[in-house]
Amino acid sequence: QVQLVESGGESVQAGGSLRLSCAASGRTFSGYTMHWFRQAPGKEREFLAGISGSDGFTYYANSVKGRFTMSRDNAKNTVYLQMNSLKSEDTAVYYCAANWGGLIRPISDGMDSWGKGTLVTVSS
Repeated sequence: QVQLVESGGESVQAGGSLRLSCAASGRTFSGYTMHWFRQAPGKEREFLAGISGSDGFTYYANSVKGRFTMSRDNAKNTVYLQMNSLKSEDTAVYYCAANWGGLIRPISDGMDSWGKGTLVTVSS
């Protein structure tokens, strides 16, 4: 399984921007479909975005569409989540997840690997 490590989470004011990174191990990173999820206290884990391994096709949840942008750099084994116009309700632990091949999955079930998460706190 690919090993994933998120980074970049910190406290930021509402309206600000932040970029999260997810570094992956291995030499077959380009074959993985990558995803970002988040989970706030007392809430279910929420799908945010996904990106395919080969053609870079992206898919976003409606809650972040237009504000968040997912990208990947296969040469660096890294995926990113650029977050703009942050709101207090974006406060959560953010996770990246990977599954081998297939379509982007807007559900947490079936992922091959998860990172430990990185905390993003948005203050008003």
